[in-house]
Amino acid sequence: MSDVIVLIGAGSIGQAIARRISAGKILLIADVTPGNAEAAAKTLADAGYDVRTTDVNIASRRSVEALATQAQALGPITGLIQAAGVSPSQASVETILKIDLYGTALVLECFGKVMAGDGAALVISSQSGHRMGALTPEQDRELAVTPVDALLDLPFLQPDAVRDTLHAYQLSKRANGLRVRAQAMDWGKRGARVNAISPGIVITPLANDELRGPRGASYRSMIESSLAGRAGTPDEIATLAALIMSPDGRFITGSDFLIDGGTTAVHWCKEWDRT
Repeated sequence: MSDVIVLIGAGSIGQAIARRISAGKILLIADVTPGNAEAAAKTLADAGYDVRTTDVNIASRRSVEALATQAQALGPITGLIQAAGVSPSQASVETILKIDLYGTALVLECFGKVMAGDGAALVISSQSGHRMGALTPEQDRELAVTPVDALLDLPFLQPDAVRDTLHAYQLSKRANGLRVRAQAMDWGKRGARVNAISPGIVITPLANDELRGPRGASYRSMIESSLAGRAGTPDEIATLAALIMSPDGRFITGSDFLIDGGTTAVHWCKEWDRT
């Protein structure tokens, strides 16, 4: 039986990572829009990968549990890439929290029960989680360990406490990193690993939506002021991901890796200069 890699979210970064780690394995691509999964599958199948597709809504427990069952039936799940999500310009506060925060936590819970002993998972998060100010220790703990189905009931995630879609996105991405840290404990009992990558501005269709959206000027300013002086590419994120998920990365788990061309360093240095 071949090993199975599961890619949730058929976007550019997820596909780039799948190319690096899926050769000789079964690649199951799941997306909320079947056409997206099928388009990605055609590209990868034409490049020699053994690809299957399915649909999934990570905001639905039934849907994520069905995906985990389907993947396990194909063979031992040795890789999971959770790359599904929405951006501040694409969705409402409620939708962002439901998909980016709750959905990611749900994926980690469900797949943590079925991963192979030597398996590795990666959550594609965002630099936004690192640009938000500190939460209280209690809020950090609640985002990390609150049972999944109670997460959206937390007081500081209620509509009157979340300022706007960017705030919702930052909270979600902060939660991703905290959740990975906590889940690494349970995953480690199976011999499996879980980590996150927090990219900066990487040119993808989602990033282009942001660049054309109401925060476009802010995004362009971040690119221009970054230490790299440019946006990133999906392949650059995949280079780091391939290391983390490979046998060479066996010592890496419970971590959130910031890869943003120095944008966050510039942001916080400016903040410190003001104080």
